[in-house]
Amino acid sequence: MKASMSLQHNTRSALLETDEVAPVHEVNAAGLSPFLLTCDHYGRVIPRVLGDLGLGEDDLARHIAWDIGIAGVAEALSKQLDARLIAQRYSRLVIDCNRPPHVASSIARISEATPIPGNENIDAEAALARRQSIFDPYHDRIAEVIDQRVQSKIPTILISLHSFTPIYAGVVRPWHVAPLYLHDTTLPPLLLKLLRAQPDLVVGDNEPYSVSDQTDYTILVHGEKRRIANSAIEIRQDLIAEQAGQQKWAERLARIFAEIEQTLRAQRVI
Repeated sequence: MKASMSLQHNTRSALLETDEVAPVHEVNAAGLSPFLLTCDHYGRVIPRVLGDLGLGEDDLARHIAWDIGIAGVAEALSKQLDARLIAQRYSRLVIDCNRPPHVASSIARISEATPIPGNENIDAEAALARRQSIFDPYHDRIAEVIDQRVQSKIPTILISLHSFTPIYAGVVRPWHVAPLYLHDTTLPPLLLKLLRAQPDLVVGDNEPYSVSDQTDYTILVHGEKRRIANSAIEIRQDLIAEQAGQQKWAERLARIFAEIEQTLRAQRVI
């Protein structure tokens, strides 16, 4: 295991060097779909200054570092729907872009029983540098795009794409897919109805996770607070670990979203 580099650095200097990948990844900025796709755990890049956070490559390839398979689904779905995608390239172990920055799980010291050595002694200054370099640019961009859409009177339905492990703490998770939501009554009922109409799926309803202000950020801040239709979608990782599965799920979701769009337009919701 490689030793992690020091996490203590001045917030006035950028966490990311100028030649490192930008945190925000955008696809199909001119897309015409009302669906705006986001992907908080798209990538698993770690800033050079943080080394490998004290972890081996096997750990950095696990779910603790990113949402396995969801990047491929998001890219394919963006193309099939002609929808804009805003994704975040850095590992959730650096800073979790679907957690409020003030909660302990924002920068995990332990993730799924695995200690994260590079996060153990992080101080407030170093944590702020991660937020300013990765978290803020991502969420500022989502807010900016939604503002632009509102000003241009472009209908917006927010979809936050995620994946989950088939087994957690020794417990098998039977669900193939699930919407996660809080107060929105526009999108989740339609999603549940259309997903449950497919006989080959076991569909969860706020499972295996539920939405709260301690464990979620994107759909609460950009969807709920703005009162636009919104839902997170969780897909089980063994179904999308390979490209064929990613393409299949993108096609399935594209058909469902097309039907939802048709319904909402008929109801003059969008």
